[in-house]
Amino acid sequence: MHPFREAVEARDEAAIEALLADNVVFTSPVAFKPYPGKAITAAILRGVMRVFENFRYVREIADTNGRDHALMFEATVDGKKITGCDFLHLDDNGLIDDFIVMVRPLSAATALADAMGAQFERIQREATERG
Repeated sequence: MHPFREAVEARDEAAIEALLADNVVFTSPVAFKPYPGKAITAAILRGVMRVFENFRYVREIADTNGRDHALMFEATVDGKKITGCDFLHLDDNGLIDDFIVMVRPLSAATALADAMGAQFERIQREATERG
């Protein structure tokens, strides 16, 4: 099991943040532009943990060199069942330097966008305070 999956399933925010490279780039399923940097990525992931209900990973796929991982998940957001995938790339130090999330269906992605939009002031504040 990938350490990121273990940290998320344990809801261990410090362990999640420790697995992120300083130069990580987070690509959201609901935002147009990617978010560069550890502070904002960690804050976004904390926000996601607040809005996802009944989150669980259902499948893990890794390439043979161990640097690319796909972690499929299921959760609920505002009563809508969401299925998604975290695509992780690891740098030479084994830290996540590229993090892409995709989700479906559209109705759940819209619910996620609304829920995360409501969190975004807090997310930005956390990123500034901790970054």
